[in-house]
Amino acid sequence: MSSHSRPAADRIVSALHGIFGDRLRSVVAYGPHVENGDGDLAEPFSCLALVGSLTIADLEASAARAHDWTRHQIATPLLLVEDEFRRSLDAFPLEYAEILRAHQVLFGSNPFAGVSIERADLRRACETQIKSHLVHLREAYIEAGGTPRAVADLVTASAPAFGALLRNIARLNGPAEADRATATREGARAAELPDRLVTSILALERPSGVKAIDAARLFPEYLAAVEQLARYVDSWR
Repeated sequence: MSSHSRPAADRIVSALHGIFGDRLRSVVAYGPHVENGDGDLAEPFSCLALVGSLTIADLEASAARAHDWTRHQIATPLLLVEDEFRRSLDAFPLEYAEILRAHQVLFGSNPFAGVSIERADLRRACETQIKSHLVHLREAYIEAGGTPRAVADLVTASAPAFGALLRNIARLNGPAEADRATATREGARAAELPDRLVTSILALERPSGVKAIDAARLFPEYLAAVEQLARYVDSWR
């Protein structure tokens, strides 16, 4: 975890402990603040908190702290009762798998110890995510009306989601690498996507990449790559 993230981590753990007391079971940080070392992090600090019980009074107490969390670049914590967490692994396999890939326990026990996510659940969720992305690209392209600027904005805005699709493909084939870039590349290789295209799309996640790449010209090849992902997940066994 970034040294810049430690004050946010301490702040959210202290706040949650003040709300839940001995009902607070675990607090787990995840996302860029766990992955990016000491880099400059624009995204808010994210965490999952598991509790013994969750009441309306707890929500009210959390709501009273929301302004302070926002002011200190802390995302609203994902609050779950322990039993809810274990019962929802099959409902949100991609989301939990992403947390599982790169996380840090801030308080209590590791809720992921001994937890496994079924491959069948992952494949089904991947199919839904990829095909939804494909439909979105087609519809948004039509709505862009052929305007190069609008198409470029579409490709740029969807680049982070494309990277997530590739990391989820990597998960289907075994434990995903903790390193975000490596996991993304593994997914692209598994689906046999052109390395040049993947590099260009992923570069759009950085401000410097947006300036250097003609995103509108990438659209036809980008769309074909997402169609290839859909075929890949359909035939995955």
